[in-house]
Amino acid sequence: MNTQPDSSAQNSCPEENKHIPLCVPEIRGNEWKYVKDCLDTSWVSSVGDYVNRFEDMLKQKAECDHAVATVNGTSALHIALLVAGVRPDDEVLVSNLTFIAPANAIRYAGAWPLFIDAEEQFWQMDVQQAVDFLEQGCEWKDGNLYNKVTDRRIGAVLPVHILGHPVEMQPLLEAARKFELPVIEDATESLGASYQGKMTGSLGDIACFSFNGNKLITTGGGGMITTSREDWSGKARYLTTQAKDDEVEYCHHEIGYNYRLTNVQAAMGCAQMELVDEYILAKHRIAERYRDGLSDLPGLTLMRQAEWAQSVWWMYTIQIDERQFGCGSRDLLKHLQQNNIQTRPLWQPMHLSPAHTQTSRLKYDVSEKLYREALSLPCSVGLSESDQQRVINEIHQACAR
Repeated sequence: MNTQPDSSAQNSCPEENKHIPLCVPEIRGNEWKYVKDCLDTSWVSSVGDYVNRFEDMLKQKAECDHAVATVNGTSALHIALLVAGVRPDDEVLVSNLTFIAPANAIRYAGAWPLFIDAEEQFWQMDVQQAVDFLEQGCEWKDGNLYNKVTDRRIGAVLPVHILGHPVEMQPLLEAARKFELPVIEDATESLGASYQGKMTGSLGDIACFSFNGNKLITTGGGGMITTSREDWSGKARYLTTQAKDDEVEYCHHEIGYNYRLTNVQAAMGCAQMELVDEYILAKHRIAERYRDGLSDLPGLTLMRQAEWAQSVWWMYTIQIDERQFGCGSRDLLKHLQQNNIQTRPLWQPMHLSPAHTQTSRLKYDVSEKLYREALSLPCSVGLSESDQQRVINEIHQACAR
């Protein structure tokens, strides 16, 4: 029985109606070659040359001294929190408008997320709100900073660089240094971005990356911890490999985790990293085409780039004013979906998540507004000009109606 797909059926879908996905992996380098090498040599588990090579490539890109590969970005965040000294019942300041992973990781550590709103210009963590909270909402006692309302110790600050653009880090770092707080960057969406000429992943004390299927580069799953502190990288490597103190006798003095990346996945990551600069250029071209094609439409706010930043435009997103544009973000999503174009809203703000109820009295007006109004558009590295033009045309059509 012939099990091969019918090529004529595959090609029967008209070009003008083919599916345009939101953001899919780009596999066009040495992935097959390197993965086959792992299979041929049987180095397929969490030990192998590709894991070490992948770590070296990431630390060079992030301009850090050390890198530790993990099974995914969430595990990297979990370990980074532990390494940074976050303790059970601490509070960690974290971006409110983000994927849920950093909030979850804080709970894995037994700590509590304290959410900070987004700012209006670049949609990143509102650093001024964070600084004001540290200065006015906390008090210093017994050599630590405590939340005046909850009386919990502040354990760390965890800014999330969303959509490929960095958070404005300098005021946040200054406040963190003043109060002796570690800064943990969630750089999972910003590989290759920079702040004041310095790469994300090297701005705080420790940082985390993700290589999920929709990220700039992918290993299918996978994550990475970067830091320039040798003691922290050593601790992270120890914890991610089951905290093994004696490899012969299998002695363990601490609770460890099975969080080490496999050699097969790292092989794919090495191939992806060889092309990462090309992928970043592709993202820039996609952003430029959206700016050129959508800037004349009423009611649309396009992604911006701060003068102090270099974005990688990971997930191109627009904000829609329903009154001026003529329809809201969810209506536009449905219109594009009907035309076989995939889009998505931004994440539900963390303070609204039933999984993360909290008692903070901070305001989250910007996060809620962006959740209602923002929509991410197709932006795969391999997105063709013709497919992108189709997306642009359909947005114009929706506005005209």
